[in-house]
Amino acid sequence: MSIQGVSDPELVERARRGDDAAFGMLVDRHRSAVFRAVLAALGTREGADEVAQEAFVAAYRYLRDFREDASFKTWLLSIAWRKALTHRRRVRTFVSRFVQPPEDTEWQIPVAGGSQEQAVLDTELKNAIRRQIARLAPKLRDALLLAAAGDNSYEEIAGMLSIPLGTLKWRVSEARRQLKLKLAEVGYGQLAGARG
Repeated sequence: MSIQGVSDPELVERARRGDDAAFGMLVDRHRSAVFRAVLAALGTREGADEVAQEAFVAAYRYLRDFREDASFKTWLLSIAWRKALTHRRRVRTFVSRFVQPPEDTEWQIPVAGGSQEQAVLDTELKNAIRRQIARLAPKLRDALLLAAAGDNSYEEIAGMLSIPLGTLKWRVSEARRQLKLKLAEVGYGQLAGARG
């Protein structure tokens, strides 16, 4: 039987009855969202694939416990987020990654085209933004990075973080406010105000 046009709840029910193809379809549907959530938590691609795989294994293992209080995607993203946070805690170098992230970090600010001088200024700005994001409280930083990624709705992010929607909105707003203030303190006040 084809499962291409089947809804998540139906696929979940089939997977619970032992249909591995149904669970495979759920994995295919949500693979990129899970990877992006893990990437937002870790800040680098290093380990993200492994943590995403762990999240899918855990979801398969605990599928019978899924109560459908939220969508399957939100439940899955919650598992992925918790796995990523666990991984992040285990990796003692996490803080240093955010202070000096590698150049291929996914949440970099794009460099605008132009002169070499402009490229240097853009690089300095990107580094300043990265440093200031790293200095945010983890709860604010996580909310900001997930919201800035634009991959999930605020409702889904709130579910991932297990917080009320209003709390998420406040954290994102507060993170942006603090980021603007911190950028102003290091000489990017006019720019921080303009980007607001």
